[in-house]
Amino acid sequence: MDELFGLSRFLLTLLIFVPIERLFAARPQKFFRRGLLTDMAFQFLNGWLIILGVIAIVTMAIVVNQSILPSVVKQAIDGLPYLVQVVLVILIGDFGVYWTHRILHAVPAMWHIHAVHHAVEELDWLAAVHQHPLDVVFMKAGSLFPLFALGFSSEAIGTYILVYYWQAYLVHANVRLNYGPLRYFLVSPEFHHWHHSSEMEARDKNFAGMFSFYDLLFGSVYLPKGQKPKTFGVDHPMPSGYLALLAHPFLEWKSRQRRGDPSGRTGNTGSPSI
Repeated sequence: MDELFGLSRFLLTLLIFVPIERLFAARPQKFFRRGLLTDMAFQFLNGWLIILGVIAIVTMAIVVNQSILPSVVKQAIDGLPYLVQVVLVILIGDFGVYWTHRILHAVPAMWHIHAVHHAVEELDWLAAVHQHPLDVVFMKAGSLFPLFALGFSSEAIGTYILVYYWQAYLVHANVRLNYGPLRYFLVSPEFHHWHHSSEMEARDKNFAGMFSFYDLLFGSVYLPKGQKPKTFGVDHPMPSGYLALLAHPFLEWKSRQRRGDPSGRTGNTGSPSI
């Protein structure tokens, strides 16, 4: 029960990130900021909605591994040392994160789901959990499905999940951290904060979760030197309550059908604010 709610992990991240944000804040921001209670609801209620999707993803991936994947590939992966598997798992997992994330921005119907995450206007570590459950499941499908389908060890996949868990909190944290010469190799808070910026130049940029070189490789990097984002959020109005945010994409899809709008865009934005 505690694992599903994530209470122990939440308390640990609270003890780590709150002091760090107070000591190394990128922007002045109160702890009891706007939207804090909604983020707490996402933290403790989303697990119930996500777990079924993850079970379905893993089950389908195992079926693929057992019935489709050539035995020579299975043997090759089984024979890899743990550390080599971990490196490959993180590279493959983040490649999946990059493209599923990019799809969430590029496809209008998917953007209505992902807009829930980008509705956050005061960015800090807890904004990492401010995600629609469908958003989380889709991102996990992109990252976890290929890993289980290829048959990597549970230890290697578990290590990736643990690393990604902490990375998600870190890159959203309100800290001034840019990684210097490694800024185009690893995703830093500075890198991901630009992804959340509502400024025009930063839109549809910086999709990777761990390796910024994916954005460099695919032409979606935005990391201006000596500057930092000033505003976050989306152009169109978003609800603020947990249940209203869960309903948001469904209401948008229904409204789109009613309007007969093939683009699915809302508000005055020409593309999603990211």
